Amino acid sequence: MELSKKGSMSSLYLSPLLAGAVAGFSVDVTLYPLDTLKTRLQSQQGFHKAGGFRGVYKGLMTVVATSMPMSALFFMSYEGTKSTLLPHAASHWAPAVHMFAASVGEVFACVIRVPAEIAKQRKQTYVGSGTRSAISILLEAYKSEGMRKGVYRGFLSTVARDLPFSFIELPVWELMKATVRQHNNGEITSLQSAVCGSLAGGFAAAATTPLDLAKTRIMLAEHTTSPKLRVLAVLEHTYCTRGLRGLFAGVAPRTTAFMIGGFVFFGVYDDVKAVLEKKFS
Repeated sequence: MELSKKGSMSSLYLSPLLAGAVAGFSVDVTLYPLDTLKTRLQSQQGFHKAGGFRGVYKGLMTVVATSMPMSALFFMSYEGTKSTLLPHAASHWAPAVHMFAASVGEVFACVIRVPAEIAKQRKQTYVGSGTRSAISILLEAYKSEGMRKGVYRGFLSTVARDLPFSFIELPVWELMKATVRQHNNGEITSLQSAVCGSLAGGFAAAATTPLDLAKTRIMLAEHTTSPKLRVLAVLEHTYCTRGLRGLFAGVAPRTTAFMIGGFVFFGVYDDVKAVLEKKFS
């Protein structure tokens, strides 16, 4: 009985934690150049001044060092919340449960994601910052701007971007997987899950591009910037100066990255998770 309980707990928390870590590492290393190009397209100084096509791997080690714990924390929280709530909810409430579980996972993940994004995006766009370590960038941000306005600058805008993204991506992914299972005798392969993740990720990425742009502008802004650094203010200013096209700057590399990333991420995640669950069962 005790062994069975330990196996169940390992399957519930340890399997998604380890699978999420491997999946996060795989997708971030694979798609980092596209993320750099997207960030430079969205930067206030413009694509070419922000670095253009040069040094597209600037800040990679920052991502490598944080992607594994961040993805692990997200999926452990997501799967744990989902497994706890789904048995007590009617089937038609499943999408709402997935949304809530995704929001819990995103908030936890942002504790790691935001400082990593601060360091990464400043290395990606600031001239001469490629030789500076992520720690030195964050220490400078802390000394000059403090914890909330420096190291965690853009926390709320990141949550505001990632929650709608997860509200779209995770339920769509789960719904598409359920549809595949219905037509495949309750079974789904990691390849099919990867395709579902690719479509869900691309759709969610395109829809939330304006929020991603606002987050990028807020994180890259100097602490002496005069306009209030608020999501709505940034979106309004961007729309007034650059129109609808400005709001969707970087949509092509972002959507492409998330379609490829969704394929790699969810495919690797489901594959590794299935292997670990068999091992722990």
